[in-house]
Amino acid sequence: MSTTSPKTARGQTTMNRIIRAAETEFGRKGYYNTGINDIALRAKVAPGTIYIYFEDKYSLYCHLLQQYGHHIRRNIAQHTKGLTDRLEIERAGLLAFLLHVRRKPHMYNIIWESLYINPRLFVDYYETFARRYKTQLDEAQGELTRMDTTVMAYVLMGIANFIGLKYVFFDKNADLEKVVDEVMLLLRHGMVAPCDA
Repeated sequence: MSTTSPKTARGQTTMNRIIRAAETEFGRKGYYNTGINDIALRAKVAPGTIYIYFEDKYSLYCHLLQQYGHHIRRNIAQHTKGLTDRLEIERAGLLAFLLHVRRKPHMYNIIWESLYINPRLFVDYYETFARRYKTQLDEAQGELTRMDTTVMAYVLMGIANFIGLKYVFFDKNADLEKVVDEVMLLLRHGMVAPCDA
């Protein structure tokens, strides 16, 4: 798997166009039903131009997958910058994630399809995300329930993933602020109602 970084601004623009075209084609038709020619046609470049930057279709797909992880983490970091309360961080991070995937709904198709292209890609994507999440949770231990922070990271990632699935794909017009407020009720108070005294 090989990617060549552009040496000029024009080259970077061309590479970005190829990546956006690949995202659209993979998102609409899936990895296996998308050819290099499809991507080239959408990017308005010659098929050979793609090979200047990417070894093959698989390299382009892997690059796109890595970009997703990086962009999601960077977007969340920007929206949580300056916050110190862990629950405020979770709220801002979840909302940032949902808004991001609503803008780029193809992300779900492309990320989850990796399970069938190469299961290792799927595992690495989520394990990398979880390790970084766990580090943040470890740093907030005084604020959190005492439990395995890897388990906690995956629980929170699972909530984000499936809330995103519901409100990006199934109910596209939902008020995301209200959805996030409902999630925060669960995080603040737990699932079980307190017993009456």
